[in-house]
This record gives sequence, C-alpha cells and structure tokens, in this order.
Amino acid sequence: MRADSGPSAMTAPDHAAARSNRARGRALVFAATVFWGTTATLARFVFRDRQVPAITVVELRLVIAATLLGIWLAWRKPEALRLKRKDVGYFLVLGLLGVAAVQGSYYYSISVLGVGLAILLQYLAPSLIVLYEAARGAKVTAATVIALVCALGGTALLVGDVDRVRLHASPISWAIGFGSAVFFAFYVVYSKRGLERYAPETVLFYTFLIAGVFWAVVTPPARIVAAHYDARLWGMFLILGVGSTLVPFSLFYAGLRRLPAAEAGIVATLEPLVAVIAAAIFLGEWLRPLQWLGAVLVLAAAVLATLRQPAAILAKSERG
Repeated sequence: MRADSGPSAMTAPDHAAARSNRARGRALVFAATVFWGTTATLARFVFRDRQVPAITVVELRLVIAATLLGIWLAWRKPEALRLKRKDVGYFLVLGLLGVAAVQGSYYYSISVLGVGLAILLQYLAPSLIVLYEAARGAKVTAATVIALVCALGGTALLVGDVDRVRLHASPISWAIGFGSAVFFAFYVVYSKRGLERYAPETVLFYTFLIAGVFWAVVTPPARIVAAHYDARLWGMFLILGVGSTLVPFSLFYAGLRRLPAAEAGIVATLEPLVAVIAAAIFLGEWLRPLQWLGAVLVLAAAVLATLRQPAAILAKSERG
C-alpha cells in the first residue's frame, strides 16, 4: 500500500466533491425544515382550533404519506419495495421507536406543554447525538460545542414566548416531552444504518407503514370515520401528510445520507426559526427583539455545524 493512499491524501477533486456533497446535504436538510416549520401552524390549527386529537393527526399524516409513497413505488420503482429478511427487525425498530415514537411524543408534548416548550425539548436531540458520538470515541470539536450552545439558546429565545410554559404539567407529560428528544436523536442516528443499505424511499415507506399501523391500533380507523370530519379538514390532513411528512422526511433523509448525524441534527434546528417566520408571515405574529437574537444564534449554529474537514467526512462515508 502506498504511504499516501489514506484519507489525508485526498486530491483537489476529492475535496471539491466532498464540499459539494456536504453543501447539498445541508441544503436538503434545510429544505426539510422549511416544510416542517411552515406546516407547524397548520398542525396546531387542526388539533387545537378544530379539536382533532393529536394522535389522530399523527396517524392520518403517516397513513397518507405511506399510501402515496407506496403507490408511487409500485408504479415507478417496484424494486425499492424489496427487503432482505434479515432487515425486517431493523425496520420494525426504526418504525416503532423512531417514526411512531418521535411523532407521537412530539405532538402529545405540543398538546400538553405548548408549542414552544415542545419544540425546545425536542431540539435537545442534537446534544444527545453529539454525546453519543463522543461516547463512541468521535472527536467533538470546539465549533460543534459552540454550535450546540447557540442552537439550544437560540431555540429557547425563538420559541420561549410562542406558548405559555406549563410548569405544572404532570411528571408523565414532562417525561414524554424529554422522551421526544431521545426518540428524535435515536431516529437520526439509527436511520444512518438503513440508509447505507437501502434507498431513502424504501426506508421511509416501511417505517411510515409500520408507524401508521401502530397508531391505527391505538386509534382504530372506524373511530376516525365516526368523527365525520368535513372535506376541508380532510384537505388539511392531506396537506399534512404530504407537506409535513412525505416531502420533508424525504428531503431530510436525502440530506442525512450526505452528512454526519450531529451536523444534520444541528442544521435541523433551523425549523423553529422557519416556524416563527411563518407565523409572522401568515398569522401576523412578528418577531420580538429577543426572538431576533434567537434567530441569529440558530443561524450561527447552522454555520458552525459545517466547520468540519471535508476529508474527514469523505473518509467516514467511504468506510460506511
């Protein structure tokens, strides 16, 4: 073996390819946050102003997303529906402890703790991912630590006054709120394993399907039909299934394939910023001074999260 054959011997084209790959990954994750952030106000309207239970919204958006994606795959990419038998257990775990748990715990937290606190709790996930990677021996740079502090502090300033903080919520409500961060961190890290072996649409379809079936057991479809939701509300369910589930998760997975889990998680903290800006545009809820400071911190976190050497990223992706 040549002495210069290691990752440190990357050529200029290799560096350029690595930088381009990372830039595309960050753009894809950011695009996902735009969809998540802008549809957050619709989700809040549906299960607060229209009194639709949060878990029903979770179930319907998953079922709609899985159905549309399944039809498209059967038509255009039937080979993507094939799974190896040894991977069935992996998809069950990711579907239940990843997708079902993340969405269920997050929407439940919104309903009992408020929008702002629920978002803040879930975006503890990047810190958990960094701690997990550090425990496995990964080097944690000063830029990453500063990015985490900026992301957490910025998110707190952005969403701290969106909803009243319910300090007297039950211990189980707080546990589920913190659990949403744990589940989200697990989802991001554990998804990497599946994305190394399957196309993103394959992982999405089966995890959406598994999670949708799980919540359908919790809330049987007959109960949803008996609620007699009107056509306008079903239109909102469709928008949530596509605009807050199918499209953004597809974008997020496409970005996650190109980025380390911690970096993808930190870039995803732009979602609260997008949500607050969307509320200002669509609801007239303009940013206050502290929220502008929070916006600056979140943007700084996203920039700092990118300060890793392209060579390291390329070498990591080559090793799988």
